[in-house]
Amino acid sequence: MRKRLFLFLSLLLMFSFILSACSGEKQSTTTQKPEQSNEASQQPKEGGVVTYAVDQAPEGFFDPAFSGSTIDSDIQAFMTEGVYTVDDHLKYVPHLATWEISEDKKTYTFTFKKGIKWHNGEELTVENWKYALEVLAHPDYDGPRFNYVENIVGAKEMKEGKADHISGIEVIDPYTIKITFKEVRINNLENLWSTPMPRKHYEGIAVKDLSKSDQVRKNPVGLGPFKLKSMKPGEYVELERFDDYWQGKPLLDGVVIKVIDPAVAPGALEKGEIDLLSIRPANLEQVSKIPHVRVEETNGVSYSYIGLRFGHRDKKAMKSIDDFDKFKDEKLRHALLYAINRDALVKAYMAGKAKVTNTVIPTTFWVAASPNELIDYKYDPEKAKQLLKEAGYVDKDGDGFVEDPSGKKFTISFGHYAGPATFEGRAQAIIQSWKDVGIDAKLATGSLIEFNLYNQMKDNDDPALEAFFGSWYVGADPDPTALWGSHSEWNYGRYVDEEGDVLIKETLSEKAFDDAYRKEMFVKWQQHFNQKLWALPLWEVVDLYAINKRLQGVHVNALSALNDVHKWYVAE
Repeated sequence: MRKRLFLFLSLLLMFSFILSACSGEKQSTTTQKPEQSNEASQQPKEGGVVTYAVDQAPEGFFDPAFSGSTIDSDIQAFMTEGVYTVDDHLKYVPHLATWEISEDKKTYTFTFKKGIKWHNGEELTVENWKYALEVLAHPDYDGPRFNYVENIVGAKEMKEGKADHISGIEVIDPYTIKITFKEVRINNLENLWSTPMPRKHYEGIAVKDLSKSDQVRKNPVGLGPFKLKSMKPGEYVELERFDDYWQGKPLLDGVVIKVIDPAVAPGALEKGEIDLLSIRPANLEQVSKIPHVRVEETNGVSYSYIGLRFGHRDKKAMKSIDDFDKFKDEKLRHALLYAINRDALVKAYMAGKAKVTNTVIPTTFWVAASPNELIDYKYDPEKAKQLLKEAGYVDKDGDGFVEDPSGKKFTISFGHYAGPATFEGRAQAIIQSWKDVGIDAKLATGSLIEFNLYNQMKDNDDPALEAFFGSWYVGADPDPTALWGSHSEWNYGRYVDEEGDVLIKETLSEKAFDDAYRKEMFVKWQQHFNQKLWALPLWEVVDLYAINKRLQGVHVNALSALNDVHKWYVAE
């Protein structure tokens, strides 16, 4: 997964990636257990340390501008803050600043709150945000977030080395800043990087060296309710309360983020070693039986897919180059999806806690296409075989596997990242699905790939990943540009689809301020993607959280369980 997620994430939170007037149409999807009703009657108290568990090692970035993993984003959620935040209706609301929009909808004037302190005691000013935006636009910036500033006037010129600043940014005073965008887009705000950087903390470090610096990797400074106390890479991150947090002193003394093997998570929960964990569906039954743990589930904003390789990324030009033809035939791509029994995979490896989908816009969003508006790629191996035959993929040497139309051996190298035991079974089941219809497939590198290495391989267009499993965390804005725009950095398949880009642009245009038009364009893009199948949609993910009942104040919504963490408290 966003990044991706991403992931994928990510965060990104960011990552990555508005429902404005229609936000009220979305109802809360969180299913709360009866035990939660007791929380309101308990008086919050100070003190205590809780443990939040993650089942993959983070990449190790404490500044969101450089990370691409949802695990890093989870850690950053305790330590960093953004200009805006997102409410339960997936609506963007003021946080560190408020804003006004010009009549022509191109210029946003932000007014920051006064007195907000960084962990090092410095006061937050607009210069910190200006610095962050210009880091992302710097020619030497090596992170994945340029797309969050590229719509600002002058950002492209700075990225290309033609300017030493972003001309569309104007500092009025220490707490007021104007940002002008190149064109009117409905989600200019949502696609604007929201996390300031501690400029003084990074003083003297060249942009090209920031991502590797101790200030980002070992000694971070943030604005959030908790600050770094200690860490052991790959094992844990220990945070302590930041007493001068701008929304009030947090109730907890600290939080430990612990990396844990998913296989031992249920036991750790039972022993009280973990207070909060996003659990895998395979662990749901066992975890649900633990008396002191409650499980919450919600229809989230994540989905899984299989990416297909179409080319490589020209990093200097920031463009996808479609020079890999293995999956060029549309009928082949359709056959690949018809061959997979996605319902069986959900049942076998996800305890039924996912919903098969034929689009990459989760149904949580009001712009999602209805199932009857899309081609339903329901499991049909015979149809897959017929499509292969029509496309010229036939078994010419009698070995049971098809050759390509030119008569050459056809094999797919499929990659999947390492994780719980179910991942191995899932990956092998996908490979077997293709073999069952006559497509020879193998596991890239011969085994599942360590998570961070896997992300690096995708970033670098490793030839071993001809097809690859991916998950993506959409965030609050359904704009698909970040993952599915032709030249987006997270378009790991590197396909180029000008018709799709035009449709995406229409979902963001001035006309899209009309909700009906925006929905229409979103549906048209989904229908286009659903026909082209640049990637193979698998399922929407149901988010599952296991929470020790001693941990109170946790508020789960479609985006996360890490909301208002300064309000968390322990009730023994």
